[in-house]
Amino acid sequence: MIQLSRLYPIVHAAFFSTTQDLLAFAEELATGGCTLLQYRNKSGNAGIMLEQARELRRLSRAPAPHVRLIMNDRADLCLAAEFYGGHVGQEDLSPESVRRISGPERWLGVSTHNPEQLREANLTSADYLAIGPVFTTSSKESPDPTVDLEGVRRARQLTRKPLVAIGGITRANAASVIEAGADSVAVISDLLREPRKSAEEFFRILR
Repeated sequence: MIQLSRLYPIVHAAFFSTTQDLLAFAEELATGGCTLLQYRNKSGNAGIMLEQARELRRLSRAPAPHVRLIMNDRADLCLAAEFYGGHVGQEDLSPESVRRISGPERWLGVSTHNPEQLREANLTSADYLAIGPVFTTSSKESPDPTVDLEGVRRARQLTRKPLVAIGGITRANAASVIEAGADSVAVISDLLREPRKSAEEFFRILR
């Protein structure tokens, strides 16, 4: 059973105009104590994705060797960039297909949005499961319906695997999400301003 950090930042390329801005953001998060980062890029440009992923991997060797990197969606790029693991959604490759590509040693996470999806994902070789969106989120163009805190509580009852809550989570509501049963909170927007300071505040709240 893997152990997740309480805070699981998502480095979403859509929020950064340059690769350097994205890298600076990731480095600030690492300085703020983050040990797990997910790289997300929905542009479909595999060349840019691989370039950014490799730059992040260099960052995770030095000056932030304590950071584990997770690739969103692309198992092939996860391997090419030598990331620690991958994460897939409901419309991506199946968890078992990703496992065959990435191998048994890499972490694998699966996004779910309702009890049925979570039950199904729980039967796979996924190392952790994500549930959401918990609250209203602006990071997706067409988000699934919110599950609210009750959805997190229900998800906790359905799996013993580590559970990540995602969607609209901020410093104001993160503690309630952990209290509802999540092991970790995935955050995008509430880390964008002053990422190091914001990460440190999250860790103080989630101790």
